[in-house]
Amino acid sequence: MFAAVATLCVLSAAPPAPRAAAADAPPYSEIYRPQFHFTPEKNWMNDPNGLLYYKGEYHLFYQYNPNGNAWGDMSWGHAVSTDLVHWKELPLALSHDDREMVFSGSAVVDAANITGFGTKKNPPMVAIYTSAYKDGGEQAQSLAYSTDRGRTWTKYQGNPVLGIGSREFRDPKVQWYAPTKSWLMTVSLSTEHKVRFYSSRNLKDWELLSEFGPAGATGGVWECPDLFPLAVDGDPDHVKWVLVVNINPGGIAGGSAAQYFIGDFDGKRFTAEDKGVYTPPAGTVVQDFEGADFGTWTATGTAFGDGPAAGTLAGQGAVDGFDGKGLANSFHSGDGATGTLTSPEFTVDSRYLNFKIGGGRHPHEPGTVPEPGPLPAGTVLADFEGGSYGEWTTTGEAFGTAPATGTLPGQQQLSGWLGDGLVNTFLNGDSTTGTLTSPEFTIDKNHINFLIGGGNHPADAADPTALELVVDGRVVRSATGRDTETLARASWDVSDLAGKKARIRIVDDNTGGWGHLDVDHIMLSDTEVLPVSQETSVNLLVDGRTVRSATGSDSETLDWASFDLRPYAGKKARIQLVDRNTAGWGHILADRFTAADAPAESVLQRADWADYGKDYYAAVSWENAPGGKRRMIGWMNNWDYGGAVPTSPWRGAQSVPREMALRTVDGRIRLTSKPVKSLESLRQGSPATAGGVTVKSATNPLIGPAAQGRALDIEAAFSLKDAERFGLKVRTGAGGEETVIGYDTTTQELYVDRTRSGAVDFNSSFPGVQRAPLRAQNGKVKLRILVDWSSVEVFGGSGEAVITDQIFPDPAAHGVQVFAENGSVKLDQARVWHLASFRD
Repeated sequence: MFAAVATLCVLSAAPPAPRAAAADAPPYSEIYRPQFHFTPEKNWMNDPNGLLYYKGEYHLFYQYNPNGNAWGDMSWGHAVSTDLVHWKELPLALSHDDREMVFSGSAVVDAANITGFGTKKNPPMVAIYTSAYKDGGEQAQSLAYSTDRGRTWTKYQGNPVLGIGSREFRDPKVQWYAPTKSWLMTVSLSTEHKVRFYSSRNLKDWELLSEFGPAGATGGVWECPDLFPLAVDGDPDHVKWVLVVNINPGGIAGGSAAQYFIGDFDGKRFTAEDKGVYTPPAGTVVQDFEGADFGTWTATGTAFGDGPAAGTLAGQGAVDGFDGKGLANSFHSGDGATGTLTSPEFTVDSRYLNFKIGGGRHPHEPGTVPEPGPLPAGTVLADFEGGSYGEWTTTGEAFGTAPATGTLPGQQQLSGWLGDGLVNTFLNGDSTTGTLTSPEFTIDKNHINFLIGGGNHPADAADPTALELVVDGRVVRSATGRDTETLARASWDVSDLAGKKARIRIVDDNTGGWGHLDVDHIMLSDTEVLPVSQETSVNLLVDGRTVRSATGSDSETLDWASFDLRPYAGKKARIQLVDRNTAGWGHILADRFTAADAPAESVLQRADWADYGKDYYAAVSWENAPGGKRRMIGWMNNWDYGGAVPTSPWRGAQSVPREMALRTVDGRIRLTSKPVKSLESLRQGSPATAGGVTVKSATNPLIGPAAQGRALDIEAAFSLKDAERFGLKVRTGAGGEETVIGYDTTTQELYVDRTRSGAVDFNSSFPGVQRAPLRAQNGKVKLRILVDWSSVEVFGGSGEAVITDQIFPDPAAHGVQVFAENGSVKLDQARVWHLASFRD
């Protein structure tokens, strides 16, 4: 499903586009093209749909835009496989039309032909999908059928078959439920964080059975639910049901993710296992805001008021989750107020600082300044005052005939521009496109400063909303918005272009969500303008520098968070609550600061996740798989940056199919996964091997040239010694590129660090470290790592800790290394296979 989510402004010295001419490469050999993950030949793809095994074929339908490389015109693409490894792309299955887009859903075989769509000799395949109606935006469930093994489809004339008058009712997963001899539908009430269950005898008439939720993680919409039974530890007499609920944003690693619940299903109702009431680690309370004032803490501005709040403030949604009677709440006078609340200085003498946090999701950004201050002096290239564009030239309709004077009809409230005019391409909504180009000028100063807001669609995206600097006909600098109507200060360093002739071009080529751009006050200056902080955060300051930071999740419910203080033992520190945001959710909530020896866990950390990486979403499973196997696949992307990843002429990949199981791990039943066995058919020859090696505080090549490559299957086992961290680095190369796959013994976590993995600057939420809890078993850690041209999938232990991350390394980065930090580890064994393309 599409969702517009907040991201940060993306600036780059030049568009992070292709290190090679991808457009000139033969199909399926482009620079980042996956070799053993399914991708369509061209155009946008997201959620897997209609997963079904029928007559020897695994069917993979998927959300697809037949008309471009960005989200839009959603339809069902189609591919088939006999082994879940070798895929054949087929023609478009279900197309959008003038009335509807075809959103996510499922498919079944009507073996008894109860629908009458086929015959008993040739029963129909029936797709159950969400009709996203263009007139009014309602979502309802509809049918289509095929009598030729899914090659051609007909939409049912009686559609929709299930509607409740909602704009957030989608993604039906339908299966046969044998005990009641009826069809069971699991479908999402997305913004209510609920899943509904319906029953039908004929796939056309549906009866409501029950609802589940809210529960677990609720920081974003619930989408693409899936319900299925699995035997625990392979015992057919001990069966539990698994309910997978995908969430966006609000996943464990940020943005999109797949969470799950384990419980029982009685034919009508799903009941999740009770995990009990969470009790955080005990400790010493530093500040609980129970006094009449802030005590020794000092406030600036007006956002925090004169003292702790007693709960909800005027105009605010209901606040809950705080302890006692008081909390810090920066919603005084609404989101328009700003300020800080700072603790006295203290000496760090505990291992962790635990606290409760809520409010807006506006992270701390290094390099920003707290206050805007005056703009640097310089030459104004355009301030869009005076009621016209002057000598600037327009194409298309997005810019109109003159600058906008503020917020346009249907648009969220604009803020942050100067004077009376600005560029605002929301004219007639996001549907219009065009360009606005300046006259030629000479670059005679070191910086070009400007204000920018609107959509986050970088210059190298298929459908950009971007501000571009063009020299000699080439885009040499670009910037895009951050999916907000607050214009932010930004700057390009152009000192290397001194004396060059240039033009500024503003491009709006996007008709989807946030398909517009806001620009104002473009200036040449010898002084760089620094971006102004927009954070709503709780920060730990050491030596006056922010070293730890947490933010809310756009929720008025406070949840636990924790800072690891161990690196700062003995140092002087302060706690600072910061509200510098005046837009939506421009406030922060905090309570119960506690010094403790163990970290508190948030709802996100206590929830169960099918994958802890950034790039596994809309995960659903195949029905009717041979041998009763439960096999699952997910969209290998994230809505935080899905439209900006630097791939062309396609955008979007699916994970490798995974075999799912329930296993008892550390005394608790967990959903585990491993790559399907058939993936091993792509292994080429014998593996390169190594083992029995102790690595001490070093990084060394693994095995040698035989282990290097861009498409690899790696199995590795380590015995713990005294290293704090150890593991493998893959896709290493010149310039320090590396993707680190490690184990942290101090936190008992598997992690993937992609901060230096290659192209990471297309979106500020892309680089980072993803972590998954993983306990060593008998002093050993086992890893299975799949490396492709633009991804890593890491399976730890028995598959209870999985991290899936996209990476975009240089093609020349193909090294593999083993490392240990602050101690030694024994590499018991490593085996590395090169993997062929499934198309070979």
